[in-house]
Amino acid sequence: MRIMTIGEILIDMTQTGTDANGNAIFAAIPGGAPANLAVAARKLGVETAFVGCVGNDPFGAILKTTLLRYGVDADGLQVTDRADTTLAVVTVDAHGERSFTFCRKPGADTQIDRARALEAVSHAEILHFGSVSLAAAACRDTIVSAVRRAKENGALITYDPNYRASLWNSEAEAIEIMRSVLPLCDVVKLSEEETRLLTGRERAEEAAQALLDRGVKLALVTLGANGAYWRYGPDSGTVPGFRVKVADTNGAGDTFFGAFVSRIAKHGGLTGLTPERIERFVRYANRAASITASRPGAIPAMPTEDELTEE
Repeated sequence: MRIMTIGEILIDMTQTGTDANGNAIFAAIPGGAPANLAVAARKLGVETAFVGCVGNDPFGAILKTTLLRYGVDADGLQVTDRADTTLAVVTVDAHGERSFTFCRKPGADTQIDRARALEAVSHAEILHFGSVSLAAAACRDTIVSAVRRAKENGALITYDPNYRASLWNSEAEAIEIMRSVLPLCDVVKLSEEETRLLTGRERAEEAAQALLDRGVKLALVTLGANGAYWRYGPDSGTVPGFRVKVADTNGAGDTFFGAFVSRIAKHGGLTGLTPERIERFVRYANRAASITASRPGAIPAMPTEDELTEE
């Protein structure tokens, strides 16, 4: 099965250090969660495609080149003159944790043409999206309509709600909109920090069950260095993580979900999925994420299929 992702693609202006005068030094790194996931899964041997929008500028050209370099089908990548390519300024603390400031008023990632997006997803087998695009009223309807179209046509829908407070008018607005799409989703990944926002529950076990109560079939909650918790129907479990020296957590969550969804794609979907196989897929995803976190950068740090083995 091929994985198609839709949503934001942008430049992460990521702090890499300081100069002799103490000024921050930044690197322009291709990013955006759906684009990251498309690359992560492609590097792990699954065909992927991306649907989104960039500006008609040098940063937009860099993003298109990046998708093509890693073998992602970029036919669905639109180019607009109405806005510049979106930038996310990413500062990293001593522990590798990130904070974000977005240059997006508007950004090109919010300018996805609805008709072209609906056409692109019409034949999707797996469609993945996140919540950053839902924060922008300019493209929210396009994303939700595309997800509905794909689901109506039989696609498996995967969702990774990345909460970025600076993109929303309020936390209450974010909660309402991020939760509203859950009934459309088959597989959802949350981080520990997002369990309350998406489910009103703090504990991974309760949050995962709350997702299933909303119609989600398979729920994942990442636990940082402690691995990940999963629930599928009556079955559940926790898979330990891999301890590494963290260089940069940027892209680690996208790598985890990209690796997991890549295994689902190779399996042919959720039909016949057993607890043992889910455990194996989560372990594979944990290992992939740990490799990404141990290296600087997001996309360049993502592992290849040769670096991982599915036990």
